[in-house]
Amino acid sequence: MYIAQAFCHSLIAAVIIDRALKIWDITNPLIKQRFLFISVIFPTFSFPMYQMINPERGSISFRLESVFDTNRWLNLELFGKVPLSLFFVLILFFTALVFFIQEMIPIWKHAFKSQKVPPGIKEDDDYAAVVNKALADLPVEKPDIFIIDDDRFVLFSRTDKNAAIFLSTGLINVLNTEQIQAAIAHEIAHIARNKKPLLMVVFLFRTLMFFNPVVLLEFRRIVHEEEKICDDIAVSITQKPDALAETLKNFYHEHEDSNLAHMKTTSTIGTTIEDSHNMLLKSRVKRLQGGQVHNNSNSEWLPFIITLAAIVLINYFVV
Repeated sequence: MYIAQAFCHSLIAAVIIDRALKIWDITNPLIKQRFLFISVIFPTFSFPMYQMINPERGSISFRLESVFDTNRWLNLELFGKVPLSLFFVLILFFTALVFFIQEMIPIWKHAFKSQKVPPGIKEDDDYAAVVNKALADLPVEKPDIFIIDDDRFVLFSRTDKNAAIFLSTGLINVLNTEQIQAAIAHEIAHIARNKKPLLMVVFLFRTLMFFNPVVLLEFRRIVHEEEKICDDIAVSITQKPDALAETLKNFYHEHEDSNLAHMKTTSTIGTTIEDSHNMLLKSRVKRLQGGQVHNNSNSEWLPFIITLAAIVLINYFVV
C-alpha cells in the first residue's frame, strides 16, 4: 500500500505543481525548484501521515468514497489473464535499476575520482596565467583551481569541505578569458549552493523513493533547475550573461560534433552532460541570451502554500 500510494501521490503532486507553475507564470528557477521539492519529499511520508490522521483510511467504507483506489486498479487483469499489478512491479523494478545505474554509480565514481587531486596551478605555466587572469576580476572568494593536462573538455567542482574546481587544458585552449571566468563562476555557484545542504537532503528523500518513476523524473527537473540557478548566480558575479551562453554553446557544439562520451561537466550531485542534456543546454543558452536571468532573492510563498494545501487535500482521498 505504501509503494502504490507513494506512486499515486507523487504523480498527482507533479500534475498539480505543473499546472500551478503555468497558472502563476513562475519562471524563476529557484522558485520552480522549491515547488518541485514537494513531489519528491511529500510522497515519502504522505501515507504514514494520513494513516496517523485517520487509521480507518484503509477500510472498505473509506475506499468506496475515495477519489482513487489503487487496490481496485492493481487487481484488474489485462485480457483476463495478466494482472495489472505485474506491470506496476516491472515499472518499479526498471526505475530502481535506472536509479542505480544512472545516479548512484556516477556519484560513487565522482566521489572516488575527486580524491585523486591532479597538480594545481603553476605560476610559470601559460595555462595558469590564463586562469589567474580570469580569476582576478571575480568579486568573490577564490576556490582552489586545478588544471588537468587533458585535451578533452573537462569541467567540474568538488563541493565537499575541500572545495575545488577542476578544468582541463583542452577547455582553456578553446574558451576565451571571459568564458573561462563565466565557467569558473558557475562552478563557484555550485560550491556555494552546496554549503546549504537542502539539495542533498532532497536527494536523500529521492533515494528513499528509488522505485518511483515520477520522483525519478521530478528530481531530474530539480537538477536542471539547479543548473539554471547556478547560471543566474554566475551572471550576478560576472555581469556577463553572453560569456556564459557562449561557454555553454562550446560544450553543446563540441558534444554534437564529436564522439564526446568522455566530455562532461559535473555538478554538485555528479550529473554528467550526455546526449539527453543537449536540450537543457539549449534552454539555458536561450534564457541567458534572452535576458531571462533572475534575482534569486524573489519569493512566491502564497502560491507555494496554496499548491501544497491542494496536494495534501486531494491525496488524502487517494488510497
